[in-house]
Amino acid sequence: MTENKISDIDACAFDAYGTLFDVHSAVNACRDDIGADADKLSELWRQKQLQYTWLRSLMRQHADFWQVTGDALDYAMGATGTTDMGLRTRLMELYMTLEAYPDVVETLEHLKAAKMKTAILSNGSMTMLVAAAKSAGIFSLIDMILSVDQVGVFKPDPATYQMAVDELKLPASRISFQSANGWDAACG
Repeated sequence: MTENKISDIDACAFDAYGTLFDVHSAVNACRDDIGADADKLSELWRQKQLQYTWLRSLMRQHADFWQVTGDALDYAMGATGTTDMGLRTRLMELYMTLEAYPDVVETLEHLKAAKMKTAILSNGSMTMLVAAAKSAGIFSLIDMILSVDQVGVFKPDPATYQMAVDELKLPASRISFQSANGWDAACG
């Protein structure tokens, strides 16, 4: 087996939601309670969550990602005719403990074995990110968790990516940024 060596990179920063954590795992856990509209609700929830962060950034009206996530869920529930407030509470609780994608632990272990610094750079609040990382079993594999709350604006504002450069104390050219979101990867 040939070992792949990463050169010219000292740190890997990861987006959290949709990259490390499966944003649809909360709805999947409640699929039987939601019924036929589960996929639609989940897709709308994520779509509105992103749209609300972009709008808030453009308007310079930052809010905690927990609030944005709840606002987006309210929209998705209304659009699908879902009115069960107990279900809303459960979905929000599950968002704190989203599942990691299957390859995440192995990838982070490989990076740590290669002495690579690892970080999360996310729109999520610190409370949300720490809870999800612990729940997914990756907290010990992450050297640094960076929340956009530190700069008061959501990605893709350049200040959010600069935060990784500043906090990791490395030039951008030495940080590999991974995101499953095309808009995020293009800016990071």
